[in-house]
Amino acid sequence: MDKNKGHAGFFNQCLALIKRSSLNMFRDLGYYWLRLGIYIALALSLGTVFYDFGTSYASIKDRGSLLSYISGFLTFMSIGGFPSFVEDMKVFQRERQNGHYGVVAYVIGNTFSSVPFILVISIIPTAITYYLCGLQKGYEHFFFFACVLFSSLLLVESLMMIVSSIVPNFLMGIVTGVGIQGVMMLVGGFFKLPHDIPNIFWKYPFHYVAFHTYVTEGLFKNEYEGLRFDNPNVQGVNRYITGEVVLTDIWQIDMNYSKYVDLAILLGMIVLYRVLFLFIIKGRE
Repeated sequence: MDKNKGHAGFFNQCLALIKRSSLNMFRDLGYYWLRLGIYIALALSLGTVFYDFGTSYASIKDRGSLLSYISGFLTFMSIGGFPSFVEDMKVFQRERQNGHYGVVAYVIGNTFSSVPFILVISIIPTAITYYLCGLQKGYEHFFFFACVLFSSLLLVESLMMIVSSIVPNFLMGIVTGVGIQGVMMLVGGFFKLPHDIPNIFWKYPFHYVAFHTYVTEGLFKNEYEGLRFDNPNVQGVNRYITGEVVLTDIWQIDMNYSKYVDLAILLGMIVLYRVLFLFIIKGRE
């Protein structure tokens, strides 16, 4: 009987792993329910602190602060799932040694089992924050916002899976993940504007390697493009400043490509991180 299970087909292996991993996530109080509760609480906090932006000149800074908090801290919190990743890796190593399933099936099962949960913690907090704060109206803008948040959360989970495969120690893994995320946030383009980041080492390559760069660009383009803000420094018919000017002159956002390119880069990074994770655990066998 065990032998038959060990030689199950690839498709059946994937389905079994997706089902088991999804059930474990759902039952894990810390991984699933606590994180969902914290994300909802943070969304309500953001929605009340930044309630109803409007289009005043001051709202330009407030919008940037909100979007950067979301692209930085909300994704940063995904590190909290690291203990579950470590335990999952231990189970994988034991079952892999017994020949129950292959590395590719494990990576696929792990990826697809986490997608529904990440969708939930992307859509619900996004809806709360988006409409309380009065971000740019339109289903297309809301959907893009949720897609970028979903991609960034899945990216962080992919990154932490890589860390858990290299640094199995819980404390060292948390510190390593925090350090990597901290550097990415630092050069993501908000705390230090892109044109002011030192070219050697920090801008090339780290600014372009950090996924926060594309999260920030995508969210900022999605929010500012098409808006007009009051400019108290100018009187008359030209007293407004457009969102496009804000993006280029204030936030120094690269406008040579659309926000959908930023999203495509994030999706490509997800695939790259998962493939890298696959090669690491395959190489460790």
